[in-house]
Amino acid sequence: MDEYKLKRKILCIDLKSFYASVECALLGLDPFKTPLVVADDSRGGGGIVLAVSPYLKSKGVPSRCRIYELPTDLGIMIQKPQMHTYLTYSTEVIKVYLEFISEQDLYVYSIDEAFLDVTEYLTYYQKNDYELAKEILKRIHDKLDLFATCGIGENMLMAKLALDIESKKSPDFIAKWTYEDIPHKLWPVAPLSEMWSIGVNMQRRLNQMGFWTIGDIANADVKRLKKQFGILGEELYYHTHGIDMSLIQDKGKMSVVSKSYGMGQTLFKDYYRKDIYQIILEMTDEISRRLRLHKKHAKVIHFGVAYSKLYGGGFHRQLGLTSHTSSPKVIFETCKSIFETHYEDLPIRHVHISVSSLMDNTIYQPNLFEDLDETYREFQLGVAMDEIKMRFGKNSINRASSELESSTIKARNKMIGGHHG
Repeated sequence: MDEYKLKRKILCIDLKSFYASVECALLGLDPFKTPLVVADDSRGGGGIVLAVSPYLKSKGVPSRCRIYELPTDLGIMIQKPQMHTYLTYSTEVIKVYLEFISEQDLYVYSIDEAFLDVTEYLTYYQKNDYELAKEILKRIHDKLDLFATCGIGENMLMAKLALDIESKKSPDFIAKWTYEDIPHKLWPVAPLSEMWSIGVNMQRRLNQMGFWTIGDIANADVKRLKKQFGILGEELYYHTHGIDMSLIQDKGKMSVVSKSYGMGQTLFKDYYRKDIYQIILEMTDEISRRLRLHKKHAKVIHFGVAYSKLYGGGFHRQLGLTSHTSSPKVIFETCKSIFETHYEDLPIRHVHISVSSLMDNTIYQPNLFEDLDETYREFQLGVAMDEIKMRFGKNSINRASSELESSTIKARNKMIGGHHG
């Protein structure tokens, strides 16, 4: 596996209890001593708590709960959310990062989390990665009165694992992992959902297979994992060994330079597991068609669902493939794997799928284990269907499953830009 081991110096920085810490900063209060939550109490006791201060976390108050579930004996302050203010603070933190590194070496993961590749800057600053991380965290606190935690690793995944598993318990909120640390720092982790990318549903399925610690997965047969979870299983196996080939510089190109192809669909009734696969299949067919028409292959698949308003929430995840593809089968199986991992058996009202990290299909590099004959036949069949649709209309040829009640493809094909003409 050594050939897959990147040797970068990656920082993963997370702003500690971000919304609540911003509120404390605005009020001139110490978040480690202040019982503060961010929530809209005008919505009553059923309102959702968006964030709690580190002080309340230390008292066992969960970061996500309802207002009525908060303890009544801690003198809790409730601050109404100020999303515009939080975005302003997030922008100021990004400016701090850019004082130390260039934009191409920064990947903003979320409003309160970012990855920094500092590999090429250590000689310039005459510091090691730990010392530079400490200086960046100090700068954030000095300028904005916010506290941050940091994981340091030899790739993005390892930095994220160091952040999630160890940094928050460290006295200075910094933890550094190397490949040598994986067996004794990652493999003992249990329950499995403590590891980033393993949700509750996947944990349950892994437990049923006899896997209870991350080490159980790392020492398993990768073929067994792939059979059970598809591409996601193979990815998980490598992740348990600390292996991740993602580069921040590529992600920067993805978000700024490369185009993406995607589509979302709002459903007119509640869909559950048994029917949603038909929707996913039809959407991946359409995205594959766009890739073929533009002579592109994609390497990153994005998939998400939103639940009905009665329940709220949903999820959105992305997965990088081992090679570029325009195959509807591969895109569908990837979306299916993400869905099976994160779906909570709630009614679905919106589905979104997109693909990114594009390359021209004229320079396609196949996977070593790919059946090229099957891939070519699938591609040619797709091209033939594209030609028929171009000549005779979108509904001139569809899968037989388009006759199912759960299908929406015929109705959508009569729309213009997602709306009835």
